[in-house]
Amino acid sequence: MPIRIPDSLPARAVLESENIFVMTEFRAMHQDIRPLNVLILNLMPTKIVTETQLLRKLSNSPLQVQVELLQTASHVSHNTDADHLSSFYTTFGQIKDKKYDGMIITGAPVENLDFADVDYWEELCQIMEWTKTHVHSTLHICWGAQAGLYYHYGIPKYSLAKKLFGVFPHKAVKVQSPLFRGFDDEFFVPHSRYTENRAEDILAQPELELLAVSEQAGVFAVKSEDNRRFFITGHPEYDAGTLANEYFRDVNKGLDIQVPDNYFPNDDPANPPEVKWRSAAQLFYSNWLNYYVYQTTPYDLRTLE
Repeated sequence: MPIRIPDSLPARAVLESENIFVMTEFRAMHQDIRPLNVLILNLMPTKIVTETQLLRKLSNSPLQVQVELLQTASHVSHNTDADHLSSFYTTFGQIKDKKYDGMIITGAPVENLDFADVDYWEELCQIMEWTKTHVHSTLHICWGAQAGLYYHYGIPKYSLAKKLFGVFPHKAVKVQSPLFRGFDDEFFVPHSRYTENRAEDILAQPELELLAVSEQAGVFAVKSEDNRRFFITGHPEYDAGTLANEYFRDVNKGLDIQVPDNYFPNDDPANPPEVKWRSAAQLFYSNWLNYYVYQTTPYDLRTLE
């Protein structure tokens, strides 16, 4: 599937170098196709890296996907060039009257804060409320998942004794779920977080279904009973070197950080990381787009409720 993005978005050159079919806006205008409209609320400080990771995963599905990038207006990003933000990002006030087939809410490095202490929390709550009537299916990632579970269902997050950091094996609880169609019995996902959600809280909420777990990493995938909201606590979209970059960044800062589990061969940071999650990650995003966005979204988004 061609991923449809602005002609000059930096991710375009990266994706094309990987032989991923990227369709420019100019070419897309000349196709008589109703694309899937997907909105990405990017809460990560390294926005270009996150854009590229997610676009790579959205690029393998049967239809054309038009992606829009959203940032919060109540928080100023200091890690992404202002020209990039003004050129490629919009704010909620500019898109609140539009409707979308799918939306992704990313993680953010604020998990040690109480939700109410995050400077854009009020705006994020407004956006999450808006998704109920303006987005067919929303995927929440890592802290975005914790925020969504708390806002929509009152599910708390809990601090861990130490950072959950590494690549961990997982199993589907609902093996018949289309979200995990084609997965092996065991699959791997990277995690990097200081907090967790607990299975007993998920299972006590009748509107939620627990879909996948890890013995070491705990809850991984949760969805609402109506298939409108999905929550994942890990980062299947991570590149091969993402955890390494986080590890060496913290080492250089003099922080007490452990070597990521199951990541460097022989747990030696001198060795290049071993990627165990790439195929499962691609399948996960393709399944979400196919089964929970494309196959169920109304053709006329104006009828979305």
